[in-house]
Amino acid sequence: MHGPTRPGWRAELWSRARELFWLKLLGTALWTTAFFVGYFALLRNPVHPVTVMPLTWVDALVPFQPLMLWPYLSLWFYIGIAPGLQRGFAQLLVYGLWTVVLMGGGLLIFYFWPTAVPPLTLDRSGHPGFALLEGVDAAGNASPSMHVASAVFTGIRLHAVLRETGAPLALRLANGVWALLIAWSTMAVRQHVALDVLGGAALGLAVALASLRWRPRPGYHAPRP
Repeated sequence: MHGPTRPGWRAELWSRARELFWLKLLGTALWTTAFFVGYFALLRNPVHPVTVMPLTWVDALVPFQPLMLWPYLSLWFYIGIAPGLQRGFAQLLVYGLWTVVLMGGGLLIFYFWPTAVPPLTLDRSGHPGFALLEGVDAAGNASPSMHVASAVFTGIRLHAVLRETGAPLALRLANGVWALLIAWSTMAVRQHVALDVLGGAALGLAVALASLRWRPRPGYHAPRP
């Protein structure tokens, strides 16, 4: 069921965004950096043999779409929205701990089961942005796709915030479309295969649902006159 639009939802979201703004911004940046340190350490020094993920019939149906690079890159902005709208330090802290579970779970999988996508059969160098992408987002540590896991986790947690604050249905639908575009883009720009996406979605969904069950009670603050 979709909750009704609540008067004052804009003021509530704005109030949440301003609260602990610098702590949220700095915390998200530091945790993202810490994840990439672990990601690249495992990528460059795999403990076990690297498994190349197989292609499926789904991959054959997804065309290469260079413009999907923009939704792909938008994840780095998207993942900051949900923590940025948490109300109070307790909610923010617990949210951060659940992201540790999410990202730590991914790194643990990469440690015991390092994977990579199959070699590309096309040249992406002629498309703007892909040279930079290949330099910062390697084809290893592919499954589960942490890009997809992060998008699914963020999408579910952001939906919860929008529902709690009484935001309109259109905004909640836009959030869902954004998360789906990010997931689709991982295949459309050839950074992941379908099995990576499936694994990432399962990981993000599992952690997101658990995080909604065990968290500080959400509250609504009426906007100040």
